[in-house]
Amino acid sequence: MKQLLTILALTLTTLTLTAQSHKTPDASKPIQHVEAACGKCQFGLKSKTCDLAVRINGKSYFVDGVHIDSLGDAHAKDGMCNAIRKADVQGEIVKNRFKAGYFVLGKK
Repeated sequence: MKQLLTILALTLTTLTLTAQSHKTPDASKPIQHVEAACGKCQFGLKSKTCDLAVRINGKSYFVDGVHIDSLGDAHAKDGMCNAIRKADVQGEIVKNRFKAGYFVLGKK
């Protein structure tokens, strides 16, 4: 039982640490400081589901490479569906979607 609890604790710690950071930044590319939130709930993008989006230079894009649920409970009081947060990102816009290579959500 003790071993099972230890494994569970280590698993939860690992998930918590990796939930906020996706990959490592590419030193040859600039990090962009953007707004991040649910595209449907906060940015008014058309979608049937709640999906992560970023706003860059006043334009919103759904994000590929990072799932909204990896950033905590989207429907919590301060979740992505209820609040616009700051994020540091690297990636590119392809076919009107932001392809994230690096994504770190700012502190609340």
